[in-house]
Amino acid sequence: MKKAIWKKIIGVSLAAVMTAGMLAGCGSGTDDGGDAKGSSGDSSGSGKNITLTFGSHQSGLPTSGIVQSLAKEFEAETGIKVDFQISPDAQWRDLIKVKMDSGEAPDIICVDTPIGLASSIHMDQYAVELTDADWVGRMEESARDAVSVDGKVYGVTFPGAKMYFYLYNKDIFEELNLSVPTNYAEFKDVCQKILDAGKTPVYEATTNGWHQVLPLFETGGLWLGDDPDVYDKLNANETKLEDIPHLLTILEQLDECAKAGYFGGDYLSNTWENAKQAMASGEYGMTIAELGFRGEIEADYPDFQASEKLGAFVMPWGDNQSIGVNPASNAYFINSKSKYVEEAKQFFDFLTKPENLQKRLDGQPELSALCWPEINSKYSEEDQKFLDSLNKANVVQVFVNYIDSQWMDVGKDLEAMYTGAMTPQDVADTIIKRRNEQAQLQRDPAWQ
Repeated sequence: MKKAIWKKIIGVSLAAVMTAGMLAGCGSGTDDGGDAKGSSGDSSGSGKNITLTFGSHQSGLPTSGIVQSLAKEFEAETGIKVDFQISPDAQWRDLIKVKMDSGEAPDIICVDTPIGLASSIHMDQYAVELTDADWVGRMEESARDAVSVDGKVYGVTFPGAKMYFYLYNKDIFEELNLSVPTNYAEFKDVCQKILDAGKTPVYEATTNGWHQVLPLFETGGLWLGDDPDVYDKLNANETKLEDIPHLLTILEQLDECAKAGYFGGDYLSNTWENAKQAMASGEYGMTIAELGFRGEIEADYPDFQASEKLGAFVMPWGDNQSIGVNPASNAYFINSKSKYVEEAKQFFDFLTKPENLQKRLDGQPELSALCWPEINSKYSEEDQKFLDSLNKANVVQVFVNYIDSQWMDVGKDLEAMYTGAMTPQDVADTIIKRRNEQAQLQRDPAWQ
């Protein structure tokens, strides 16, 4: 990722069943296309007996199944089948790295971006370059940068910028005469009043491993408020992670809220998949999610009318007042060792047709926008006004090395903190130590 990108505030464009024995030996064919560039154009054959394998983690594909539906349409049009092979989120990063190193990775690989950080999976070493594909120039610049290394494009991505808010039940707030909190003290007060009323203040779910980590690194506005160049300095090892006071502060606040019962009694066994039902039940006051999560709730629980009943506010951990903007997302890459590079390119061409981009947005309830400006977002006029009113700041994990690569480990650290096995200081020290170890393992010049 270019240094200049770290310094700008990214604008917001308003415009599975797990498979056992997955990822079996599909990369053992020839590597003819390893240096290929660009779009493959129209199908050059019938696609008879060709099956593309598509490897992904659970959260890499929409739960609605829209990508699988589009793959069926692609099969009907070309005769080329797509076999989706899905792995748990917590295992995917290590598993796909092993598969790629051994030459046994799927034809199409879904991984999180950006791919240009030192701590990222270096897809430029494993994927076909796609710089000259016809659709590349139609992606937003920030999304294109997230799938590029040294100006060369290696993947395709679809979701618009991610922003995580606290979604709150307006009826509960109105009944208890609560105001939207703008700092941590107010947030605690709101939580206590909801708890006193016999409801659970916050739906938290730690079993998926990722959700509980969001407060730590989506609040990068606090870091940038102290020093606009802090991300660059952290990557140059000129500033140390232990110099960031907000990390420990938010850890202590999370621990305090858990001990006070604000996450309820089952948060250590809750799953994110049950969050829709929980919020639609009216028994929970708040949860961290994107605005589009309201659409996902509405799709499954239409009587709840989530779009009307759930408001949103910026996470006030550490007295944060900026919404974290993440221009990166999961993206799809073509294995350079695949026997079917041209067919995989055909699939990418198909997915990026305007009519199929629209189908993807329409068929993914939790998604509010794509990173394709030609497709209008689903944000309401009220949502757009709300978003336009917010201070925005780039999230930590996309712009600071060795944070995203330990995300799931940090999730386990937080679970240990909640059970009393670690203190907030222990967790902070472990994150710092792990980051330094990863940098040294990568032989990062800034750590030598």
